[in-house]
Amino acid sequence: MPTIADSLTLPCGAVLPNRFAKAAMTEGLADPQGRATPELERLYGLWADGGSGLLISGNVQIDRDHLERPGNVIVQGAQDEAAMAGLRAMASAGTRAGGHIWMQISHAGRQTQVSVNPHPKAPSAVAVGLPGKQFGLPEALTEAEILDLVERFGHAAEVAQATGFTGVQIHAAHGYLLSQFLSPRANLRSDQWGGSLENRARMLLAVVARVRAGVGPAFPIGVKLNSADFQKGGFAFEESMVVARWLQDAGVDLLEISGGSYEQPAMMDISGMEAPDAPPMAASTPSASTAAREAYFVDFAKTMRAALTMPLMVTGGFRTRRAMNAALETGGADIIGLGRPLCVDTAGPAKLLAGADELDRWESKLKLLPPWLSFLGGLKMMRAVEGFAVTYWYYAQIDSIARTGKANIGIAPFKALLTIQNAGKAWLKARKG
Repeated sequence: MPTIADSLTLPCGAVLPNRFAKAAMTEGLADPQGRATPELERLYGLWADGGSGLLISGNVQIDRDHLERPGNVIVQGAQDEAAMAGLRAMASAGTRAGGHIWMQISHAGRQTQVSVNPHPKAPSAVAVGLPGKQFGLPEALTEAEILDLVERFGHAAEVAQATGFTGVQIHAAHGYLLSQFLSPRANLRSDQWGGSLENRARMLLAVVARVRAGVGPAFPIGVKLNSADFQKGGFAFEESMVVARWLQDAGVDLLEISGGSYEQPAMMDISGMEAPDAPPMAASTPSASTAAREAYFVDFAKTMRAALTMPLMVTGGFRTRRAMNAALETGGADIIGLGRPLCVDTAGPAKLLAGADELDRWESKLKLLPPWLSFLGGLKMMRAVEGFAVTYWYYAQIDSIARTGKANIGIAPFKALLTIQNAGKAWLKARKG
């Protein structure tokens, strides 16, 4: 039976040196032109030294007008030498310990913040169903624009390969553009890109085919896919199973199982078990039984394993070596994704490989709102605010490690929230020149 220390050979022939992956986490550290910076080089070097066999970058956007947050790295069109140099430095640092670094390529679609683009493109003119006017009403993509975006995904993968990244992960989860195409709630099209599951999956499969054509057969391609949207009328688990089989047939090397979107953010559970993949815009509290156990997407992966042969990666909740090895032994995962623990302790995987029993749960140590204020404001609303603050506390740890080499665990969660949000505003102002 495999353990966390065992290597894994992917279908394309590439070998991951162990079963740990640093999951994709938004960094917000690009310069105002969307170029990778020395801070990203430092950050990924430390994560590489920390023992993960695979590092997956945060969102690298293929369209500068559709960012997940200010500070995203952008690969769009011809890259100038400074942009290529930044990516090469990031990739070199990420592979300096002998592991892999994959570029996660993405397009935010309708989940583009209104401060970035008040009218983003999406499969259909269906707004994100959240209060607060954080997202504008999107415009439906034309077929020509869809085909152009497929080409852009392919181009981004080629840039990744050219600058030393050892693979790519296509982001088709969490309510971003490719996930929007899969969702019958967000995709109301009546042409070949909407309606049936085959049509809703057409863009994702076209992207995979274009990427494979651009990078060749030996370059790893991963996909991050929702097990479900966890919304009535959304992308269901039964559909996810079918799409997963199609992805396997298309030659995908590693499928990461996740779930949710901004409207129902299971991947950003405010109990603090998952990686800060993107800013949560709503609160979602899982059942007590789910929150109490580790690896809450493992059950979905186990069911998928019965029908699939390609390797599966699961992120979310893992803290103990026991649970990680159990997931590997039972077929619930081939790769263990780690997020939030590595925002504070970049060497977490190395410690587990050396015999440590578990990683810290920093959420339990954070001082949030006093109980009387939670009661005054309403428990549900206060939990949402606390969820925001905890997530931004982790953003602040990533930022601190990138700038100083060390986490800043002493920063208060609400100060972290304001600090990171103000940095985003400053980035947008600098971008507009």
